[in-house]
Amino acid sequence: MNYLNMNEEEVLPVVMELNILLADYHIYYQKLRSNHWNVNGKNFFDLHEKFEELYNDAKIKIDAIAERVLTLRYNPMSKMKDYLNTATIHEDRPIKSDQDMVDETLNDHKILLKQMSKVIEKANKISDEGTIDLIGAYIRELEKSSWMLNAWATSKIEQPKKRELIS
Repeated sequence: MNYLNMNEEEVLPVVMELNILLADYHIYYQKLRSNHWNVNGKNFFDLHEKFEELYNDAKIKIDAIAERVLTLRYNPMSKMKDYLNTATIHEDRPIKSDQDMVDETLNDHKILLKQMSKVIEKANKISDEGTIDLIGAYIRELEKSSWMLNAWATSKIEQPKKRELIS
């Protein structure tokens, strides 16, 4: 039964982009766990907790992305080898400074946001509102997390001037 009212062939490009996003999220998740385990220094407490918060969020998103692929009547990618070969996020050395951990996490966010935009683009072409809704919410949440990490990583001297609206 085709409960989606979508053509299976038209859905395939969306599924392919979702699987790339799934692979990216798996690598991102593991990098966050590594950062959580290996962070040191005066920012230990803040970042140890933040990396745990981020990887718990990533774990939930991994499951939801895989379930969206299943909803679209395909099987999600599920082998680590495939994730490593497909992901646009790449592994990095586990031991680095806290600043490098945050900078790399922000870079990974850029990659995830770019891939999410590709998913949205493909989903828009076939009016796949379920995928658009799911990924749209993820974009909003990741942009907020990026803003917060960037605020932590940027000193007051480096802060860009915010434009005030004059009424």
